[in-house]
Amino acid sequence: MKLATAPVRPLIAVGAGLAAVGTAALLGLPSVAKAPETRLAAAASAPPEGAYWHTRVLTQRTGPRQMGSGANRYWVVEQDLSEEWTAPDGKAWFGYRKAGAYPKSAADRKAWRRDGSPAKWTRTADGQVVKLSTEPDKGHVGPVRGNDDKFFLAGQKLTYEEVQRLPADPNALKSWLSEAARVSRVKQNNVDQYITGALPGMLNQLPAPKNVRAAAYQLLLTMPSVRSQGETKDSMGRAGAALSIDHPKADQKNGLTIKEETEMIVDTGTMLLLSEGRTTAITGKLSLNETSTQIVLEAGWTNTAPAVPALP
Repeated sequence: MKLATAPVRPLIAVGAGLAAVGTAALLGLPSVAKAPETRLAAAASAPPEGAYWHTRVLTQRTGPRQMGSGANRYWVVEQDLSEEWTAPDGKAWFGYRKAGAYPKSAADRKAWRRDGSPAKWTRTADGQVVKLSTEPDKGHVGPVRGNDDKFFLAGQKLTYEEVQRLPADPNALKSWLSEAARVSRVKQNNVDQYITGALPGMLNQLPAPKNVRAAAYQLLLTMPSVRSQGETKDSMGRAGAALSIDHPKADQKNGLTIKEETEMIVDTGTMLLLSEGRTTAITGKLSLNETSTQIVLEAGWTNTAPAVPALP
């Protein structure tokens, strides 16, 4: 059978021994797992603790270009709110709302006032077209179409029950993700990068049990491009463990070198992601930095129905 290029059916026995299940389970073929593994695959999963797995995220972006004119140049932070609700059957809803832009620092606020305290921007200081406003918009909410009513991890489609049975051991989880990478035709020298990219989402986007999230966090600490940065607090004053991820691929285009780094803060008590920031540095003919931070305001089960995101 030809391997699928789109996300394929997942490991049917996600809690079982991967070597026994192998490619057949990934492709939706009859499993050849031994009897003990079959029983493990069929074990009952924990029932959901609410009607929806829900995440609420505030994203803040800065740059890469200043607003204003002349000597009155300043950085502006864009903000938006996004929320996702996913029922155990995989049906999902998404809400989005622009939360208003604001000058980044005290010095930026002074320059903004000298610039006439604009409430809207249509161009940057060097003439690039933008569309920003200090006022939030009305936002919207609606069902997510085309996700096949499944949860997604590393290119695999998972049911709620399969998410519950993901490996709760870091080594077994790495084996599962490595097999997913192979089926997704990821080149061998990119597998570690592929696994590293999949793990952060397990800390807030999937309704995985806490022990599975803990395995994802422990595995993340072992990946080559990840460094532990000790204890810290996020912008909301919440304590957590800091990690940094160097993205090994540096794109070189038109004499420019583009490098990316991600910084994460994880609550190691709940094993949930608190924030994830990314810095894109462009060096060469130009020197530009673009930063974005996703602050996870809420992650967990809820019975509250989907609605337009409320302002923080």
